[in-house]
Amino acid sequence: MATRSNELDTTGASDPRSWLFVKKPMNMLLSEAGEAGEHSLKRTLGAGQLTALGVGAIIGAGIFVLSGLGAHYAGPALMLSFVLSGLGCAFAGLCYAEFAAMIPLAGSAYTYAYATLGEFFAWIIGWDLTLEYAMGASTVSSGWSNHFIELLNIFHIKMPLWLAYDHWTGLNTATKIIARQMARASDATLQPGTQAFLDKVDAIMKAQSPELAQQAHTLLNAPTIFGTEIGFNLPAFVIALVITAILVIGIKESARFNATIVTIKVGVVLFVIGLGIHYVNFSNWGHDWSSFAPMGFGGIGAGAAYIFFAYIGFDAVSTTAQECKNPQRDLPIGIMASLLVCTLLYILVAGVLTGMVRWQDVNIEAPIAEAFLDRGLNVASHIITVGALAGLTSVMLVMLLGQTRVLYAMANDGLLPKKFFASVHKKFRTPYKNTVLVGLLAAIVGSITPIDDIGKMVNIGTLLAFIMVCIAVMILRRTNPQQPRPFRTPWVPAVPILGILFNGYMMYKLGWINWARLIIWLVIGLVIYFTYSRYHSRVRSALAK
Repeated sequence: MATRSNELDTTGASDPRSWLFVKKPMNMLLSEAGEAGEHSLKRTLGAGQLTALGVGAIIGAGIFVLSGLGAHYAGPALMLSFVLSGLGCAFAGLCYAEFAAMIPLAGSAYTYAYATLGEFFAWIIGWDLTLEYAMGASTVSSGWSNHFIELLNIFHIKMPLWLAYDHWTGLNTATKIIARQMARASDATLQPGTQAFLDKVDAIMKAQSPELAQQAHTLLNAPTIFGTEIGFNLPAFVIALVITAILVIGIKESARFNATIVTIKVGVVLFVIGLGIHYVNFSNWGHDWSSFAPMGFGGIGAGAAYIFFAYIGFDAVSTTAQECKNPQRDLPIGIMASLLVCTLLYILVAGVLTGMVRWQDVNIEAPIAEAFLDRGLNVASHIITVGALAGLTSVMLVMLLGQTRVLYAMANDGLLPKKFFASVHKKFRTPYKNTVLVGLLAAIVGSITPIDDIGKMVNIGTLLAFIMVCIAVMILRRTNPQQPRPFRTPWVPAVPILGILFNGYMMYKLGWINWARLIIWLVIGLVIYFTYSRYHSRVRSALAK
């Protein structure tokens, strides 16, 4: 029998074994959604600002950074990888839209799981979202740094490599620089940017001669601690702290800042498509299926799994539910509009990138800018670098914003210390303490960890959250069919099931090492839950009375 929305769900309340699956009553959720005052978040966002936040989070890392990584798995079929990822997100996005309109609270998938699957699963999702957003911001800060270094190079400003990258990336960069010098020295007729030149550089890199390794370490010139070379990505560290300061000041100011940046980067993306299409070599797309998708459908799936990070911005929109003027109408619009616009742009840019450069030669750190640079389009490359900086800045802003709102929701439920994580600044009306903590964590991780390792961790955590939301929609349709739904996910259960299948397949393609990382992360979260959270649950306390 369905639980009515105006009653507490006390099913199993007297059975201690059922406490793990106690659900947050709908009347409690709706009561919190209507709260106002100096201890609540400020409602200032409309549909346009929400769409801009979504676009701000989506366009950035996927196009300007992780498309390079995806191309090395999918080849020219990277375009289909974006389609596959986009479909998985579209199915999950429709489920998110129903929840966001029905339960307009900060917390996103965490809050939805609490209402449908119970506290234990809600904690898992909340902890999982921490992996998504905080590590996502770290990934983007690392990518931002790569483009910032490119910008400095335009003005002939050189940073020491050990201070511009984490140690592993810095050493790899130094090795590439030496390899290019060796290639030029070996044959004066080779022109930088030509395919022959790139083939020569690749051969030198693969040979890994002692001379190459020695010169790379000399160029890196990194300081050592206890005999071990160190590296610290200073630009990544600084930009994360700058974004943190903006978020502390206020949500309205953050949204204005984001809207300005979104305008810049969408303009740059259109510039990339418009100019790049003139330099597409159709032979780079291959002449049959095996050359278009060199690793088959498995490669397309792996590419989709790795570039999936590009899409996670739309779910961050739902974390701002308590700061929307009309969340029931505006949240579904913001989620789906931003997702549709960005998917189309992604497919077009992927086609241009793999048409301009052989998929084997696509640069991983700054793929779009390097593609234009290798064609001698220096001014265009500089414009793209500025656009990438703008794009990645807004992505960081929305990632950190989403993380702080999830922690705020969890702390309000007593699962984290409320005095710290749900403390709202009297003037700025933002959860400033947890914002500073999250920003500092993102800054540290982004400054010492390679971008591809962080990105893969983020993806598997996000995919798990999407699957849980798809499951939750089907459960709530059964347990609470009378609850008003301003937006209804169409074709239930087909859409949620497709979301589970698409996102589950991408999780599978991420490989065992990322599954191991996810499991370790979840184990740490369970230790916190069973030693602190379950004893301080506000929902349990209310039901026990």
